[in-house]
Amino acid sequence: MGSSEESGEARVRLPQLRLDELLEELQARLDAARGTRDRVHSLLEAVLSVGRELDLEHVLYGIVDAAATLVDARYAALGVIGPDGRRLSAFHTIGVDEDVIREIGPYPEGHGILGELIRHPEPLRLAKLSEHPASYGFPANHPPMSSFLGVPIRVRDQVFGNLYLTEKRGGLEFDEEDESVLSTLAVAAGVAIDNARLYEESRLRERWLGANAEVTHSLMSGGDESDVLRLIAERAREITGSALAAMSTPVKGTDTLTVELAIGRQADAHRGLVLPVEGTLTGEAFANGAPVTSTDVAQDDRVTAGPSRFRGLGPAVAVPIGAGEHIRGVVLLAREADTRDFTDQEVDTLRAFAAQAALAMELAERRQDAEQIALLEDRDRIARDLHDLAIQRLFATGMTLQSAGRLIEHAGAKERVLRAVDDLDETIKIIRSTIFGLRAREGEGAPGLRARAVRVIGEATRVMGFAPSVRMEGLLDTHVARETADHVVAVLSESLTNIARHAGADRAEVVLDTDGRTVRLSVTDNGVGIPEGGRRSGLANMTERARELGGDMEWVTPEGGGTRLTWHAPVGDGETAAPR
Repeated sequence: MGSSEESGEARVRLPQLRLDELLEELQARLDAARGTRDRVHSLLEAVLSVGRELDLEHVLYGIVDAAATLVDARYAALGVIGPDGRRLSAFHTIGVDEDVIREIGPYPEGHGILGELIRHPEPLRLAKLSEHPASYGFPANHPPMSSFLGVPIRVRDQVFGNLYLTEKRGGLEFDEEDESVLSTLAVAAGVAIDNARLYEESRLRERWLGANAEVTHSLMSGGDESDVLRLIAERAREITGSALAAMSTPVKGTDTLTVELAIGRQADAHRGLVLPVEGTLTGEAFANGAPVTSTDVAQDDRVTAGPSRFRGLGPAVAVPIGAGEHIRGVVLLAREADTRDFTDQEVDTLRAFAAQAALAMELAERRQDAEQIALLEDRDRIARDLHDLAIQRLFATGMTLQSAGRLIEHAGAKERVLRAVDDLDETIKIIRSTIFGLRAREGEGAPGLRARAVRVIGEATRVMGFAPSVRMEGLLDTHVARETADHVVAVLSESLTNIARHAGADRAEVVLDTDGRTVRLSVTDNGVGIPEGGRRSGLANMTERARELGGDMEWVTPEGGGTRLTWHAPVGDGETAAPR
């Protein structure tokens, strides 16, 4: 009896065990299905969240955040591949705080494992980063990372960048399902990035069109050309996100450009500088009639000597305004150091904007020329009418009165008539003078003070053995009278000759400016200075020139040694520096 009872109990337990196993398996499958359902929901939510954004930076950070959440990774990053297709131009991270990032140093450029995905844009899953042949360790202060999952992001069949995930939580490895989920997210990310790019391009295009319309309206409503140049520089700086915009225009009769205006970082150091066309970034754009770029303007060999003026700046582009023989100037834009370079698309857009601005300036000039021609023709008509009608009638009236005077016997009346004849003669002279003024044409004139000063500096450079830094500000050609300009040129020539002969200097700076009332010339060198008891006939001559005009001259020794001469005088009585 006992054995049969035991056998029955065993039969009861066996089905019970199988049922427990089946129930456990069912529960596991239900949990797996629930987990899969939750993950699919999370993936869909991530796709929708990423797709809703239109700002590209927000889109990129949203992708990184969603990727880290979906595969339960501690660290996540999105590396954007640069235009050369070999390096990362931007890096967006999740999981590493700002303090640690600063300690690590510059963001990676795409070497090692990160470069592996750039060279072979296929999903890459590793249990241990250090075991891959392309791995060569982390920089100092970098947090330890072991497990790794990388997936490329494609935008219209081009690889935009890569998603990098490390350190799956719980010490686990990334599996096939993680890779599948991340690859799906990468597809959605590519669409979202493309949409954000298109939106950004459309907004930029709208801003450029608005800037062009603003420039055209300013010109057609009679705006001054200098104000228009400022407007072009301001809008170009704002739209491109540049820290500095400088506008240079050619100095007539010379191979130099002068920085008419500068806006933004270190603008004062640029304003008024005279730059040679040959060997400079701005000059190259002017000479070739095409944009010129620099990846680091602070270290560029095409930046001339003078005050430090590009500190803290990096990528730069110089774009000519106009084309061929009608280039009106060059706008130089520079961004902060360690920011993105100017892309080909940005340069093309800038070039188109500058060309449109130049065309608007040309049309405005043509309209002004037409108005000037109409004015001159009207003056000719008035002069002709005065000569042919008014003068002849006055002359006839005078002859009549003169004849009538002979017939008048009353002495007082006769004197009055003859006085009236004299008055008519004076009136005729005045009218003839007016006619001459109406028919006078403004001649081409000689070079202005600005061009004459540049020529003197160029001639002195050959003797000195180095080119001085030059800065000119104010309406030198308009406000400074011819006689005063002659003295300024003579003093400048004498000062530079003295530096070449006696100073033993290897640096010099020339500053020439006017505020409309006084013209001021400052010449500084780093030479031996003016010795005590030495010959000072040259200094006396320069001082005498200033005093003849009601000005003066002083000289001091700056902190670093050398000499600084400061010559100043009233601008004069209105006859401009360009003789007619």
